[in-house]
Formats: sequence, structure tokens, C-alpha cells
Amino acid sequence: MAGPRATVLRVTWLYISPDTGSEKVTRVEIGREMVVVENSGSWLKVFVNTDIEEQHSDRDTPMVGEDQATPPITGWMEAKGIVEETTPSGDQILLGAAANQEALASNPRGPANAADSARFLYRRVVEMFPNSPLAPEAAWRAADIQWQVEKADSATLPSANERDPAFRMSMDEDALKKVIKDYPRSRWAAFAAFDLIDNKLCGNWEGSTQCPEKEADLYLKYAGEYPDGPRTAQALYEAVYRFAVLKDMYDANGDDHKSNDAHNQARAVAAQLKAHFADSDYSLRAGALVYKLDEGVPVYGIERD
Repeated sequence: MAGPRATVLRVTWLYISPDTGSEKVTRVEIGREMVVVENSGSWLKVFVNTDIEEQHSDRDTPMVGEDQATPPITGWMEAKGIVEETTPSGDQILLGAAANQEALASNPRGPANAADSARFLYRRVVEMFPNSPLAPEAAWRAADIQWQVEKADSATLPSANERDPAFRMSMDEDALKKVIKDYPRSRWAAFAAFDLIDNKLCGNWEGSTQCPEKEADLYLKYAGEYPDGPRTAQALYEAVYRFAVLKDMYDANGDDHKSNDAHNQARAVAAQLKAHFADSDYSLRAGALVYKLDEGVPVYGIERD
């Protein structure tokens, strides 16, 4: 369809004609994808995607104009609060509006659909301003919101406690993997890769050493792939914690050799954390864990005197 792509920063009505007294077509939510096809004073004629179309398209690719079962809805809306791809500093405006919606989503008193509004606005930054320096961050934030919403939903299911992650509902990885593919080795790819670890973690460990062993390896592998990433200190701390847990598990099983190995691995990774991320809280937290191990204070389970 000819015309600039656009989106709306407020909830607004779509009308049959450029007149608020005319019949309403539908309500357009914040961040909805649109194409402007005609101007008439303070009114715009647009094609706009519906809620259903947006919910079924979680890839960072535009839907307007694609061959799809349900075509976009057309109508007129008031021009105020509209950002087009020709709007000066439009990428900054959309990212700021998305961040505001994301902040509202974290507020218990915020709008129920604020998370979706934020995700849609972030996606519009990527689609409407693909060459913007803000596009990588927007792509990550859109993917992360989707991930966190699905993660919260998954946590409410009985399967969330399954030890084997294969037996619980997984989060959709496509959007995060697309961030890694489109912006390799970037700060935002590092964020995305850390999120993806969630799908590989055990639910309830059930006292099995296999879970912390596997998870420690996952976090160490991540730290090796992103040695200076924004989540690397956290990944190293998570590995230290799991080695500390393993020490206690092996102690309970009477396996002194493996217990000593886990203790030494916890020390080594904590030292790595201190050497590379001395100012991080995660370094201090890891040091506190190692101190407890050195003092014979259990980290996992019930203290035994």
C-alpha cells in the first residue's frame, strides 16, 4: 500500500468518514501498525492492523500489505498523537513512548494492556526506523517483554515445577533469536542470549545434582561467549551459586571428592568474577557464598551440626 507507515500514541477511534459524528469503525490501541493513505485537514485516512493480527505476528516484520487472511481495517482518524516514518525524531519519540508504557506495565495500578502497548511501540521503532541507532535496543525490548509475559504465564502452570524443562511450557524463542541474528555480538544480543537460558533451566531440582551441574555449565558457557556482556557478572554468580549447591548435595551424599571439586569450582568462578567485575554486587554476593562454604555453612538444604 502506498503511503508512510505510522502508529498512534493514544487510544483513538477509527471513523467511516473524517467526522467525529460519523459511524465508528473500531478503537485503535496504542502502537498499532498503520499506513497513511490520505490527508484531509486534521484527519488521516489509514489502514490499520487489528489486535488479532498484532497478536499473531510476533516477528519484527511489518504485516500491512502482506497476504493474510484478515485484511487491515480502513477508516479515518484524527491526526493528533500520530507518529509517521517521516516525523522528525520519530524513532526517539516512539522509544520514549514505549518506555513510558513499559514503566506503566510494572506499576500494579497501570493499564492492563500497557505491556502490549510497549511491545508494539518498540516494534514500530524497528519497522519504521530500521536504520535508527535505537532499533537494536527497541528490538530487544520488544522481544524481552514478550518473553517475560510468557515466562510469568508459564510459572502459573503445574508443569512449572517439572524438573526436566522438556515437560513444561517453553517460551517462544523466535523474537529473541532474531535479535541475536540481526545484531550479533551486540549488547542487545547478549541480553537476548541470557533470556534464552530460561528455557533450559530445571523447575524443581528435587535434590538431583544433574540440574545444578547442567545449569552451571549453561551459565559458564554464556560467560565464555559474552565475556564483557551486560549479564555476564550475573551469569558467573549463578554458576557460583550452583557449585555451592552442588557441594552441599555431594556432602549429603557422602561424596567428599565431588564436594571438594564443587567447592574449588565455586572459589575459582568467584575469583573470576572479582577480577573482571569487582564493582558488581554479584561479585560481592559470590564472595559471601564462598565464605559460607569455607566456614562450613550450608547454602542449600538444612544446616547440619
